[in-house]
Amino acid sequence: MSGVRAAAGPGAPTRRAGAGADSARIDPSFLALPLAELAGAALDRARRLGVGHAAVRVARTRARRLLLHDGRLRGSQDTTELGLSVGVLHGGARGFAAVPEVTPAAAASAAERAVAVARVCRAAGAEPVELAPEPVHADRRWSSPCRIDPFAVPEPEAVALLASWSRRLLAAPVVAHVLAKVSAVRETTWYADTAGTSVVQQRVRVHPQLLVVGAGPDGGSATLRTLGPPTARGWEYLADSDGWDWAAELAELPEHLAGKLRARPVRPGRYDLVMAPSHLWLTIHESVGHATEADRALGHEISYAGGTFATPADVGSLHYGSELMTVTADRTDPHGLATVGYDDEGVAAGSWTLVRDGVLTGLQTDRHTAVRLGADRSTGCAYAESATHVPISRLPNVSLRPAPDGPDTASLVSGVEDGILLVGSDSWSIDTQRRRFQFTAQRAHRIRRGRLDGQLAGVAYQAGTTDFWGSLVAVGGPGTYHSFGADLCGKGQPVQAAAASHGCPTAVFRGVRVVDTGAEGAR
Repeated sequence: MSGVRAAAGPGAPTRRAGAGADSARIDPSFLALPLAELAGAALDRARRLGVGHAAVRVARTRARRLLLHDGRLRGSQDTTELGLSVGVLHGGARGFAAVPEVTPAAAASAAERAVAVARVCRAAGAEPVELAPEPVHADRRWSSPCRIDPFAVPEPEAVALLASWSRRLLAAPVVAHVLAKVSAVRETTWYADTAGTSVVQQRVRVHPQLLVVGAGPDGGSATLRTLGPPTARGWEYLADSDGWDWAAELAELPEHLAGKLRARPVRPGRYDLVMAPSHLWLTIHESVGHATEADRALGHEISYAGGTFATPADVGSLHYGSELMTVTADRTDPHGLATVGYDDEGVAAGSWTLVRDGVLTGLQTDRHTAVRLGADRSTGCAYAESATHVPISRLPNVSLRPAPDGPDTASLVSGVEDGILLVGSDSWSIDTQRRRFQFTAQRAHRIRRGRLDGQLAGVAYQAGTTDFWGSLVAVGGPGTYHSFGADLCGKGQPVQAAAASHGCPTAVFRGVRVVDTGAEGAR
């Protein structure tokens, strides 16, 4: 038995693999590695040992981080990790092994060790594993858009840019201190399997962030972060403001900080909440993104990251939210953090719907969970943080769709009689089944009779997931839609970090419970 199911009809996701492909962007030093020889050594040894399926991955990850305090460099880090791994199916059991050496001999040895692990798992009575079929994708190359390689920018030049931003903020009387940082990551991978798929791809992402500290005349203090999200772009994101208007945000930040220092405590109660995309993305991430992962729905994450209230039987019937709620998943958005050409099981990237008109319509799968759900193909959500990690199901880009003819943010605010506008993500808490949660924001602006009336302090909202999404009463138009995201989302044992973007428009939720986190005894 091969462990790979015969191909059935076409899967639900719309496949757009290869979009944005440009082999010229891929690191030449990675392409100079003996990739074909490595794959041949590992896969040939695995075949001779009788595997039903085998895949080899070579991965190089380079990460660069800079940290400045009040315009002065306080930390600098530039690391590179390179390794090779082999995953197999042997007798219906999985095996995996990884090595730091990238040589044909090491690749063959890793294949032997992976088969040995599979034999032990089979003898121990591990549940048999099957993989959903996937067409062969031979000799493919793909890379994310990156106009200026962040690793080609000299450190003094990068530091000078962050220092100039810091000085601009420190010039404002309300700003006492500025913490500026930037991270850049480049993931370059080679995947090949016994079916004939072979893929080289590269992803680059950057994340600049500035945090300002302000001190009020009464001795109080407040902090505020920039909203600019991590993105799949190069240094042009900072140098040319390609994708974010950094000059505008830096100019506005001191005024917002001053408003936060003057903020008055919120009065607990129920309010209509207007949520900016810079805030709502995190609520989507936690209450929709993780809640619709198939491995959680099947009970695979209970011991560490928790499960979900959504079950496979709920697909097609569970009322997740109001009819205004349509949520899509994709790995194809050009600047999405989870975008790839092919996942780490060789599955072509695509897009699909998770919630349509308020009803749960799909889940996120890898090749194993797709079989468990009876799907024809995986949705392509397998990802491994490095060559030393086993690919597991990770979030794609999960986004709330805007209303085609929806209003702008000002119109949404003007339609609220008694409410709060939430901007920027902050703290959060959610239970192990993704049923109930609490979120706070960077800024909370009081809305009275359709007008903003100063900032509020201590604002946190609490709700059940389906009640919250059921209270969605208005969705902004395409002009309010923006993409944010997380570049360090943890999951699995050993824990793995992954990145995913979440786009959404401004949206209004009616009658949501708000508490004051600064009040004595607040819950």
